[in-house]
Amino acid sequence: VQLQASGGGLVQAGGSLRLSCAASGATLDYYAIGWFRQAPGKEREGVAYISSSGDTTDYEDSVKGRFTISRDNAKNTVYLQMNSLKPEDTAVYYCAAIMSLGAIVVVESDEYPYWGQGTQVTVSS
Repeated sequence: VQLQASGGGLVQAGGSLRLSCAASGATLDYYAIGWFRQAPGKEREGVAYISSSGDTTDYEDSVKGRFTISRDNAKNTVYLQMNSLKPEDTAVYYCAAIMSLGAIVVVESDEYPYWGQGTQVTVSS
């Protein structure tokens, strides 16, 4: 499966962005998806996760209540709605996929075999 992340940009603090992760080469119905980010000089960190069924989601504490992960399997796309953005959210955001049926989310980035190319999110203060 090939993943294409898009939707990043420059936004002021308090603003919103919606990232998209579009898949090709396979249907996302059988894949759990994770969003990760990496800021300059920092290690990659998890952001949000969704099961292949869409029934289960999970978020890192730093984004809980501000970010929402969702999926539209008919469009073969997963979304990350980001509200109340903060300067510390500035990073390159990546989506990743792992074949996993049912309601399981996967939070360990090392377990994901498929990665998109990343999209830059910059939040100005």
